[in-house]
Amino acid sequence: MGQRLIGCLDAPSALQPPPPLLPVRRKLLLLCIMLFLWLYMFYSCAGSCASVPGLAGRPAAAAGAGEAAATAGAHGEGLQVLSKLLRRAPSGGAKGLAGSAAASPSEPREEQSAAPDPTSPISSFFNGSGTKKLPQAIIIGVKKGGTRALLEFLRVHPDIRAVGAEPHFFDRNYEQGFAWYRDLMPRTLDGQITMEKTPSYFVTKEAPARISAMSKGTKLIVVVRDPVTRAISDYTQTLSKKPDIPTFESLTFKNRTTGLIDTSWSAIQIGIYAKHLENWLLYFPIGQILFVSGERLISDPAGELGRVQDFLGLKRIITDKHFYFNKTKGFPCLKKAEGSSKPHCLGKTKGRTHPNIDREVVQRLREFYRPFNMKFYQMTGHDFGWD
Repeated sequence: MGQRLIGCLDAPSALQPPPPLLPVRRKLLLLCIMLFLWLYMFYSCAGSCASVPGLAGRPAAAAGAGEAAATAGAHGEGLQVLSKLLRRAPSGGAKGLAGSAAASPSEPREEQSAAPDPTSPISSFFNGSGTKKLPQAIIIGVKKGGTRALLEFLRVHPDIRAVGAEPHFFDRNYEQGFAWYRDLMPRTLDGQITMEKTPSYFVTKEAPARISAMSKGTKLIVVVRDPVTRAISDYTQTLSKKPDIPTFESLTFKNRTTGLIDTSWSAIQIGIYAKHLENWLLYFPIGQILFVSGERLISDPAGELGRVQDFLGLKRIITDKHFYFNKTKGFPCLKKAEGSSKPHCLGKTKGRTHPNIDREVVQRLREFYRPFNMKFYQMTGHDFGWD
């Protein structure tokens, strides 16, 4: 009997409570501590960003895009509330491309209200990496000179982010404001350059002053081509859209008998490069404008791209290995386009076959352009060899 009692006392009793679930409690405690620390760090970061000059929210001109995004649901409304909490009046000490905008005496005051500050880091955190910035470099011309080819080649560079479509901001959409313009730009990281190209800027009288008002430090690129060949290419493009237009010869002359050239025709006027350049030099030094040869862009794309990369202060990454010559189109194509592993040539609208033009007309045009070309060579310090 005594042995049975001792055995019962030694055995675990079914009436005793199980040991506490310490591992589960510890995990819950650690989870609560981590959550508290995360919230503390988040609100500390939010407060710091709100106190830094230049990190204010977007101006009212860009509010439409934010409101549209906010209607997506409760998450969007939460971000909008956070944006309001962080918003403060813009500070005059903001630096960078937008902050360097300067007033131009020839522009109305409301147009010069300088470019808005960049998107806040908090918004960038929620919307994806990088921020939208105003362009630091612009391809301003010329039409039918090779600007599309240059832009497509440059987009291969990892430190260049460019808009695909032509914004036409400084000639057609300037009244939309800088917030609208900046919203068209792709997001960029630190060290990357934002670019756009609109060839009509070069011949737009107001464009130099407007770009200077955005930033006097903007780098400008002009792709130029033999003005006679450029005029024929311009006409060919128009002819493809309007087959019933008059002949090239009839549009070229005011009076065919006297040989008087019609300089009011845009196809002729664009090629008077020296005249247009004079307007740009009123606002930008010649060293801030790079002139790319449209002919060399075809015969030696890597060489011209090397000059452009140097001008932009970038490492020479785009080289001969990126190109191959397409005999059908008659110009170089990319072995691998941006974001693709396949070869890429420009579309069907590029490399059209030119109509046959009377040799006498071509010769008369060369005589007309010669003095303008010579002046252009002197202004740029480069002989493009068109004569």
